[in-house]
Amino acid sequence: MFENLSDRLDKSFKLLKGQGRITEINIAETLKDVRRALLDADVNFKIAKSFTDIVKEKALGQDVLNSVKPGQMMVKIVHDELAELMGGKAEEIDIKNNPSIILIAGLQGSGKTTFTGKLANYLKTKKAKNPLLVAGDVYRPAAIEQLKVLGEQIGVDVYTEADNKDPVKIAKAAIKHAKQKGNDLIIVDTAGRLAVDEQMMNEIANVKKAINPHEILFVVDSMTGQDAVNTAKEFNDRLNFDGVVLTKLDGDTRGGAALSIRSVVNKPIKFVGTGEKMEALDVFHPERMADRILGMGDIVSLVEKAQEQFDADEARKLQKKIAKNQFGFDDFLSQIQQIKKMGNLKDLAGMIPGMGKALKNVDIDDDAFKGIEAIIQSMTKAERNSPSIINGSRRKRIASGSGTGVPEVNRLIKQFDETRKMMKMMSGGKGKNLAKMMGGMGR
Repeated sequence: MFENLSDRLDKSFKLLKGQGRITEINIAETLKDVRRALLDADVNFKIAKSFTDIVKEKALGQDVLNSVKPGQMMVKIVHDELAELMGGKAEEIDIKNNPSIILIAGLQGSGKTTFTGKLANYLKTKKAKNPLLVAGDVYRPAAIEQLKVLGEQIGVDVYTEADNKDPVKIAKAAIKHAKQKGNDLIIVDTAGRLAVDEQMMNEIANVKKAINPHEILFVVDSMTGQDAVNTAKEFNDRLNFDGVVLTKLDGDTRGGAALSIRSVVNKPIKFVGTGEKMEALDVFHPERMADRILGMGDIVSLVEKAQEQFDADEARKLQKKIAKNQFGFDDFLSQIQQIKKMGNLKDLAGMIPGMGKALKNVDIDDDAFKGIEAIIQSMTKAERNSPSIINGSRRKRIASGSGTGVPEVNRLIKQFDETRKMMKMMSGGKGKNLAKMMGGMGR
């Protein structure tokens, strides 16, 4: 995500390295390079020019402190303006009514139906809502079946009328059904086209007029770049939607849509899709995205993802096991499952400051834990609880059962033993002494 843009901006800031202060002369080449980087990322030319003009004006008006280098000052100014360009701050969707009605719009192939399922899952798990999905795409049978599959996957009801080809009537009937069944949230998926046409626009405008939604979200494929921005403008002119959703932001996207769309339609980006899984949906935070574009990581989002998987009771039980040296392979497997639920491994690593650049050419497979899981699952219950009993013959059996080799089994057991010793040390007296020492230093 944004890798090329990040690299180009990083090179641009290096032009100021060694300069004592910011001047109109030494800033000119830097901003020229920044503008090129934005254009390469498929940002609208007028927006790129306006952006660099604002940065230049602010940079020349800054009194650079002795402790701050010109390059660092430029990074700070570009960061703040990038965040402002993308909306400044995160904006929530309107779900205050009962029931709240959300209308989903977008072109075919933008990830609209998948997002509909992801949004229902997000609002169900994080906002304690009881959603109803409405299959309003009457032209593509696969969309109705897809929504049914997604609904079953996340445990959410889906309203369909197989023989009805009128999306307005379907939506109105779904609202009546939701009120009878006690659903406090209705999410209406609508038909998309391969391109914007009058029939499509009239149809979705009629649905909007009939159900009076509290929120209209426009879904765009971020990989289509500037075309996505132009399409968003046409939809906004007709629907006056409330927010934008960028899908496929985990793909090989140049980022132009994310950087341009707010300026063109003056509507906030509310969500971004970052993968295929139903959990791969994030609230869009402009400042955090600016951090990531400039290689600063995104620790806040990483901590939030970890907290979502954190269970206080389980953590206390785990701490007791570690203290008693009873931490086993089952506990280790449980920790792996929690990490996997947090999302794409490379994206997670990229949230750590400096890691995005370090991992640029490194391919981290989401199945990286598969071999470890296979080895652990090939162990008996007794072996998982007491790894010390795993002798040579047992290792051969485990290797054979997991489709790996004895060296891989030996390596995992060795690493596990070393990890367990370290955890024991940190939870015991040495850990407490270290904590006291650090506390004293802090005071």
